[in-house]
Amino acid sequence: MALESAERPWGSWHVLDESRGYKVKRIHVHPGQRLSYQTHEHRSEHWVVIFGVATCVIDGETIVAGPGESVDVATGAAHRIINEHAEELVIVEVQHGAYTGEDDICRLEDDYGRED
Repeated sequence: MALESAERPWGSWHVLDESRGYKVKRIHVHPGQRLSYQTHEHRSEHWVVIFGVATCVIDGETIVAGPGESVDVATGAAHRIINEHAEELVIVEVQHGAYTGEDDICRLEDDYGRED
């Protein structure tokens, strides 16, 4: 089975590993870009910053994380990743839950006009 990847207006993501109950992605966020503010019904996420500085918004609270630091997102929590800096942001995301499909996204706000 080929692992998924996708280009997005804010950067890209690449699945590194997945099996029953989890998925691991590498996420690249271009300078000055941010992901949609979203929730997931079926999974939690754990983000580890590899390169750059991530500004993370979790249920309205802002957390800034640099290389080697991590942020946890509980199932159902509203969240987004923002790259406010001039260098590419790279994050490894570990998703955990009964379902990790890409259609488990409820977008609350999106800079690019995308819907669920």
